Amino acid sequence: MLSAESAAVIRATLPAVGGALDEITARFYGAMFRDRPELLDGMFNRGNQASGAQRRALAGSIAGFATALLDDPDTRPDTLLDRIAHKHAAVGVTDDQYTIVHKYLFGAMAEVLGDAVTPEVAAAWDEVYWLMAGALIGREARLYQDAGVEPGKVWRRWTVVERRVETPDVVSFLLRPADGRPAPRARAGQYVSVRVRMTDGAHQLRQYSLSSDPGGNLRRITVKRVAGTAGTPDGEVSGLLHEQVREGDELVLSAPFGDVFLDDPADATAPVTTPVTLVSAGIGGTPMAGILAHLQALVSTRPVLVLHADRSPADHALRADTRRLVEWLPNARAVFWYERPGTEDPDAREGLMNLDGIEVPADSSVFLCGPLPFMREVRAQLLRAGVPARSIRYEVFGPDLWLPAGPAA
Repeated sequence: MLSAESAAVIRATLPAVGGALDEITARFYGAMFRDRPELLDGMFNRGNQASGAQRRALAGSIAGFATALLDDPDTRPDTLLDRIAHKHAAVGVTDDQYTIVHKYLFGAMAEVLGDAVTPEVAAAWDEVYWLMAGALIGREARLYQDAGVEPGKVWRRWTVVERRVETPDVVSFLLRPADGRPAPRARAGQYVSVRVRMTDGAHQLRQYSLSSDPGGNLRRITVKRVAGTAGTPDGEVSGLLHEQVREGDELVLSAPFGDVFLDDPADATAPVTTPVTLVSAGIGGTPMAGILAHLQALVSTRPVLVLHADRSPADHALRADTRRLVEWLPNARAVFWYERPGTEDPDAREGLMNLDGIEVPADSSVFLCGPLPFMREVRAQLLRAGVPARSIRYEVFGPDLWLPAGPAA
């Protein structure tokens, strides 16, 4: 993996480079989009650029990869790489784009750090970059092959067969392939990218979890309208979907991707009996609904524990679907927490999610999805309850800012 000579240089310069990564990535994106504006048309999300989330995610992934190489030079951080590869495949990244990124990223590094970027330093970080890029290129090529698509050509038109309002700010779309051909294979818990043309002619995209059983020819996505906060803009894609898309319209979706999904009995040599624990908050309940629906389709008898937190029953998207699926599955139970319980769900608990008194099977496969502060807190509670870190799988909506230091999830 990383050569001993480069490792020594990276170890010595990581504090300086890491401390400047936010400025480096800001200059990198500025220069790249100035020279290559077409990359903003259907590849990079403008909302994530405006909020700074994209550059923070890039900085975090570079620093995380370099740190992992220093900690164990003979291995690669597969969890980090797999997550990024799935995100890249879902937007159609191709291997030639890594050369473009390299050019502008290293140009920005030289601008920000100046004379500190000696030929030796540049060579060491170049090695880190291409180790990471090479690993991602290989993973993405396999993902495209498994999906049955050519690299980067992941898009397909789907027809909206039903639109359903779930809550005042959440709507679901049931979709069927517009070309009449079978839907691509998907796993419960995965997501698709939705690519739409905005009023200014530019294409923008966003990822949405599959919120129904992915085994048939119909797919459902459930979209929360994103409201801007602290000076950030409203979500362009979610706003357009809410305001303009109706039954009979067509949407452009990617093939399904995502490294967090339910193990499939079809891939196993023995019956799958491992308990499943689904932990979510807010719109993070959408992939959990898809997992529950798939368990129902499999006529599964696995023990299932559903834990969800929300502002109120009225704000809980897919609440009725979740209750129905839990009641249908023979070994499933659910516990909901609401900040404002109301009367719609008398069995719900008041306040934020608290796992005290909740018996989470230590051998269960745990799926975690929701806002980052929620996931950090609940993950810590799960670890204290004796759930091994390796058993906790989590999904992040938007750029992945990663979870805090600690045992790898």
